[in-house]
Amino acid sequence: MGGPAPEDVLDPPGDPESVARTICLRALTQRARTRAELAALLARRGVPSPAATTVLDRFVEVGLIDDAALAESFAAAAHAERGLSRRAVVAKLRQRGVTDPDVDVATAHIDTASEYVAARALAARRLRSLSGIEPAVQARRLVALLARRGYGASLAYRVVRDVLGTHAGEVVDGPDG
Repeated sequence: MGGPAPEDVLDPPGDPESVARTICLRALTQRARTRAELAALLARRGVPSPAATTVLDRFVEVGLIDDAALAESFAAAAHAERGLSRRAVVAKLRQRGVTDPDVDVATAHIDTASEYVAARALAARRLRSLSGIEPAVQARRLVALLARRGYGASLAYRVVRDVLGTHAGEVVDGPDG
């Protein structure tokens, strides 16, 4: 049943560059990966550093590894579909080894207005599953959800007040009022 992931299956002995190419191609067939993710995978698998660098450089050269494109695609999806804040998207991209200039370009479209829209959509979707619960509990849960997605307290409270409607002022006492 479980078994090792395909990327962790031992490769037959061979020249290090061939092994590195095989490992990278297997990993890239599963999903797009950053250069840093592939470098870490090769290091875990015992591929010598010079061979790993040669293969990774070649993969970048031919376009199989494109950190900037991956970052832009990830940022757009994480913000629009998962409702992550700019701060959370930046953290996830850095965690994946994307360089700061690529992170900045990828997240440039995430401004205060788009964060408000994404946070409001996320809170409105979640509110549907909270029907029948006290408004104060709904407010706490929605603010906590937005905090987990990387939104600051001020924006989270404003969004929750807006989503809960006119009675939210009585229920949500955040930093803005």
